[in-house]
Amino acid sequence: MSSDRPGLRGPPAERDPQSLLEFGVINLDKPPGPSAHQVSAWIKDLTDLDRAAHAGTLDPKVTGVLPVLLGNATRLVPALLEGTKEYVAVLELHASPPADLAATIAKFEGEIYQKPPRKSAVARRLRTRRVHDLEVLEVEDRQALIRMDVESGTYVRKLCHDIGLALGTGAHMGDLRRTATTPFDDTTLVTLHDLADALARYEESGQEDWLREVVHPAERALTHIPEVVIAPSAAAEVAHGAPVYAPGVIEGPAEPPSGLVVCKTPNGAAVCLGRQVGDPEAESGVVVELEAVLV
Repeated sequence: MSSDRPGLRGPPAERDPQSLLEFGVINLDKPPGPSAHQVSAWIKDLTDLDRAAHAGTLDPKVTGVLPVLLGNATRLVPALLEGTKEYVAVLELHASPPADLAATIAKFEGEIYQKPPRKSAVARRLRTRRVHDLEVLEVEDRQALIRMDVESGTYVRKLCHDIGLALGTGAHMGDLRRTATTPFDDTTLVTLHDLADALARYEESGQEDWLREVVHPAERALTHIPEVVIAPSAAAEVAHGAPVYAPGVIEGPAEPPSGLVVCKTPNGAAVCLGRQVGDPEAESGVVVELEAVLV
């Protein structure tokens, strides 16, 4: 079923393959070697799209969860910065591990101070980041395998260095794998080869099953964002840059969330990202100010 208004999308599960590619997301298992930017460029070439963008940079040697947004879905990148990230890292100690290793590492849970490394693309100002969970999984000789759930923007390499100082042994980050970035995890990862095979199968035989397993509707990247449901007539106005006014809201959070909200039509199609500034139950006034139009 397609939308009855030009420019608006139909239900996510009912889109044809080309529509899926033009507003889709891939939960990619990034291989070691290429940068995240290079991987996105390869996917752009494979899909023959104008745009493809990764959400959350991974260094060349780092592997794991790298959501790649296709076509108009590249406008969703800010939404994927709203959640947390989970990593499994090898902590390379510079001396034998002390008896209080696990207890010392656990002290890094909570708010920590970090200054971005010299090679980073952001200003090197002291800032805070939150470590939600930090767990020692295994220790062998001078290596400790640790799992961490951290706020977006946390520098794991710097965290490993600081843990080494606290342990008194010194340490640096060895292998690193990202196992989750909200709302994706490593249980549904696909590879570049999976994508190439799925595209080839579709182009050669018209079979869509593999492609739909690899590429998901972009709304899959928004499942962690609060929703405001708006009428198709309001969505048509949003497509032309208008904010969401109260008469066009069907339902939404009573209390404005602190972060982004996604506005959707009743069929589940995403229309825009924005900030809720008003009461969905009001009779007039702006309810959602726009951050990104998705149609």
